Amino acid sequence: MVKIATRFAPSPTGPLHIGGVRTALFNWLYSKNKKGNFFLRIEDTDKERSKDEYKNQIIESLKWIGINYDGEEYIQSQKIKDHIKVVNELLKNGNAYKCYCSSEEIEEQKKRAKQKKIPYIYNRKWRDKKEADTPRDIKPVIRFKSKIDGNTVLKDLVQGDVEIENNSIEDFIILRNDGTPTYNLSASVDDHQMNMTHIIRGDDHKINTFKQIQIYQAMKWELPSFAHIPLIHTIEGKKLSKRDKASTLDDYSKIGIMPDALRNYLLRLGWSYKDKEIFTLDESIKYFNLEGIGKSPSKLDISRILSMNEHYIKNIDEKNLFDQFIKYCQLFKSEIKSDKKDKIKKSLSFLKNKAKTLEDIFNNGQYIILDEVNFNNEDIKLIDDRAKKVIYDFKTQFAKVDQPSREILESLVNSLIKSHDTNFKGIGQPLRIALTGSKFGPGIYDIIISLGKKEVVNRLSNKILI
Repeated sequence: MVKIATRFAPSPTGPLHIGGVRTALFNWLYSKNKKGNFFLRIEDTDKERSKDEYKNQIIESLKWIGINYDGEEYIQSQKIKDHIKVVNELLKNGNAYKCYCSSEEIEEQKKRAKQKKIPYIYNRKWRDKKEADTPRDIKPVIRFKSKIDGNTVLKDLVQGDVEIENNSIEDFIILRNDGTPTYNLSASVDDHQMNMTHIIRGDDHKINTFKQIQIYQAMKWELPSFAHIPLIHTIEGKKLSKRDKASTLDDYSKIGIMPDALRNYLLRLGWSYKDKEIFTLDESIKYFNLEGIGKSPSKLDISRILSMNEHYIKNIDEKNLFDQFIKYCQLFKSEIKSDKKDKIKKSLSFLKNKAKTLEDIFNNGQYIILDEVNFNNEDIKLIDDRAKKVIYDFKTQFAKVDQPSREILESLVNSLIKSHDTNFKGIGQPLRIALTGSKFGPGIYDIIISLGKKEVVNRLSNKILI
């Protein structure tokens, strides 16, 4: 039995796009479900735009979201000789030919097609010319001799049967006049040499698939199976591009979206299994299949991603959450001092309340993380003489407490409510502003217990509050 093999083949010409991540995820899950292999191929033949920083970002992004490929990265630019060898074989067996059309001629053909409002297809001028007719002063491109008659049916594992007329595919270039192979040639050779059994990619590649099928058939190679996934659109229904906000993994990791949550969201973006919403990694592998992929484009919904992330924040083990939070701070915020880490760890149970991202937890925990209170300019105006008296009375009584507990604090606050003839807000709000700098934040008892007696007394002694 043939071992299933899939691949993800990004170009390192920019940061990894969220659509690419989903394609990689579907390939990886399919191969793991079938006990097969998943490979990463870096298609770096665009020398001007390909950069190592993007290649490294692609590798790190896949690692971050939990997609592990088998073996080393397959670097396309290292296989150019193999690609050119296949071009020469296609020339030799009559499935390719040299084209001497100048760029001006091609532009003229495109112009005429535009005027007639028809798709441009190269006119095959040099398809059947004899070698004796070729000009000596022009370096030719090599074109593939596409089929002219009949139809081709693509048995797509997602889209079903897709049929096109062969004459709608032009004699496409497979080798440029500078001696470099083009995408369709290189991808076909690489997929064959890597023994790919399944090519799973975006449905914007369908026309490329028809071209690549012809190369496979001309070389008498065994065809892989093809599956084309509908693209991801914006919430407005437009095709998502790299220019869109929140289109790369970095956009999500920076705001504190966790990898498991984003992976779960992408899994469900255009794929379903019964009515199940939340999948562990093992469940994702166990249940994934191509039959569950829909045929329509999916809309990227940031509110749904935040909701998924909130679910993970509330439900994952707090030690795991703490570890991810500290790593997030190291990468995108600042290193947190050891004593502050201990306080954050003990306070996660309430700091994560209403938090949709790790950044929300960071913001909720600012009063712990920072050594000094940063007062909100509007909120500090609420500390009038009455509020200062509340703060002073609380500090005086609190200083006598040995071990602060919720019960002791409730008793203390209730007595202040009576003596100041006010309500809970009349006591809690001045204390919250004094201790955190803002009238918004965690519950006042949680704040006091998390800071500890010494820090609370110290903060309530701030000159601005006297």
